[in-house]
Amino acid sequence: MKPTPLFAPSLDDLERMGRQALQTIPADLRAHVGDVIIRVDEFPADDVEREMALETPFDLLGLYQGVSLDQKSMNDTPGDIDMIFLYRRAILDYWCETGEDLRAVVRHVLIHEIGHHFGLSDEAMERIEENP
Repeated sequence: MKPTPLFAPSLDDLERMGRQALQTIPADLRAHVGDVIIRVDEFPADDVEREMALETPFDLLGLYQGVSLDQKSMNDTPGDIDMIFLYRRAILDYWCETGEDLRAVVRHVLIHEIGHHFGLSDEAMERIEENP
């Protein structure tokens, strides 16, 4: 793995890291999200912040929004595109506080957003994280 950058990455940089990290997630888990889009925003939208009753926008590192492939039906009307949101400022804050490798932080957020969306236990997500 390349060393973590010493500068704050841009939205595009973080999106690239997210796409690269998604490719390291086990295929059986990745298969459930299909062609999910990774979108990077500075912070969650105001309505997301209200809906999740966040104390501060720094409390949310990411969010999976959509319907899993195993829940979709051919009869469904196409709706919103499935997306994983990464929140740049919260991720960078976490990175600075912990000193962890930024790519590992991004991978962690992706695994947890996918895992929470599919109802995986914290133990299952930890096992996934341990096997890069």
